[in-house]
Parts: sequence; structure tokens; C-alpha cells
Amino acid sequence: MRLRLAFPQAELVLELADTPTARALVAAAPFESRAQTWGDEVYFTTPVSAQLEKDARQVVDPGTVCFWTQGNALALPFGRTPISTDERPKLANPCNVLGRLADFAALGKVRPGDKVRVEKA
Repeated sequence: MRLRLAFPQAELVLELADTPTARALVAAAPFESRAQTWGDEVYFTTPVSAQLEKDARQVVDPGTVCFWTQGNALALPFGRTPISTDERPKLANPCNVLGRLADFAALGKVRPGDKVRVEKA
């Protein structure tokens, strides 16, 4: 499964595993939101609510596609966050792991308040 994210500065494609949360996001597309940043993480709210899945994690690799259940948001970490203890992103809370971004360099160009459109790819 794949989703395309269109920001003013870039387009990205999310490669998603077959998880309940990923299926719900694909079913909800298309939708729009506003980006927020937290250190080297871009996140934005979605119309999806989900429960924590059994493989939820708080420390992930850069480029991991995550879903923050407490904020109903996609979280796209690409480097250190304010609570990281090493070079890996540490999310605010454990999040569902949905997949990967092959190329996440453009996330560094996203600014708080930027519009993001999410579509099926």
C-alpha cells in the first residue's frame, strides 16, 4: 500500500505495511491537514483514530512512517527529536509503525503550518 504526501516544497511516497492503521489511512484518503514539526519530525493530524498495535515503538529509525495514536496523527521522523538520547528519533509516545519512506530528505524543508494533501498512490 502507498500514500502520496504533497507539501508545498516536495512530494513524498509512503510505503506502508498491511496493518489495521495503514488500511484505515488508505481508506480515509484523500484528505488535507497542516504540518507541524518537533525537532526533526514532521507530523499532522488525520481523520483516522487507531489503537496502539502490538509492535508499537517509541524509538525508531529515520524515515519510519509512524502513527501517533494519542494525536490521531501521522508522524514522520527524519532525525533527532527533543527527547532523543542518541541519533535515532525518539517519539513523544509509543507509536504504530506503518512503513518506510525511501527518501525523506525533503522533510527538512517542511515548515509548521504548511498544507499537506494525502492521496492514494
